[in-house]
Amino acid sequence: MELKDKSIVVTGASSGIGAAAALLFAAEGANVVLAARRPAELEAVAGTINRGNGRAVFLAGDVTDEGYACALVDLAVQEFGGLDGAFNNAGIVGELEPVPDMGTGNWNEVISVNLTSAFLAARAQIPVMKKQGQGSIVFTSSFVGFSNGGMPGMGAYAASKAGLIGLVQSLASDHAADGIRVNALLPGGTITPAGGEGNAAVLDFVANLHPMKRMASAREIAQAAVFLLSDRSSFMTGSPMIADGGMSVRLA
Repeated sequence: MELKDKSIVVTGASSGIGAAAALLFAAEGANVVLAARRPAELEAVAGTINRGNGRAVFLAGDVTDEGYACALVDLAVQEFGGLDGAFNNAGIVGELEPVPDMGTGNWNEVISVNLTSAFLAARAQIPVMKKQGQGSIVFTSSFVGFSNGGMPGMGAYAASKAGLIGLVQSLASDHAADGIRVNALLPGGTITPAGGEGNAAVLDFVANLHPMKRMASAREIAQAAVFLLSDRSSFMTGSPMIADGGMSVRLA
C-alpha cells in the first residue's frame, strides 16, 4: 500500500494513463479525486474504485479553467481532509503538421491544455500542500521535446512538453524547502484510446521506434507515477523521469 491514506488529484482520469493511474492509486490505498471533461467516463472509473472498497470522487470540467483547478483542490480537502499529491496528466497532441502550416488556434489549444493547465494546477495545489508542510506533484511530460526527442509535425506538442519540464524544475526549486516535491514523468509510446488503439499498423510502427520493440501499457506508466507520488522517491524533486522503453537512448 504505497499510497495508503494519501489524497491525490488525477487529471485526464477518464481513460488511458489517467484512468489506469486512478485505479492503481486506489489499489495502493489512496483516496482519489478524478478529473476530466467526460462525466460518464469519470463516473465509471469512480464506480469501479468504490465497488472495490476504495474511495473516489469525481468532478468533470476543463483543466484550462482556473476555477476548475481550484474546485478540484477544494473537493479533495472537503472529502478527504487535505491534498497529499497530484498527478496532473491531462494533455492533447493536437494537429500534426509543420509549424509554417500550423494554425494559431491549434498552437494555442495545445499550449493551453498541456502547459497553461499545469500552471493553473500548481497555483491551486501548492498553497494547500505548503500549509500541510508536505506534498508531491507529478506532471506528465514526454520524451518529445526532451533529449533530442523532437518528432516531425509536433512543434506545439514538443514546445508544451519541454516547457512543462522547465516549469517543473522551477517549481521544485521554489518549494523544496516547503516539503513539496515536483517531478515530471516522461512516457514513451503508450497504448491508449488517443494513441492509435485499434489501428494495428499505427501501433506496430510506433512500437518499432522503441528499442524494446513494444509500447507501454497505461498501467506501466501509472506504476512510475506511483513511485514519484510515494515516499520511495522522497529525495527526488525537479526530475524529468523517463519511462520510454529506451526511446530517448535511440534518439540521443
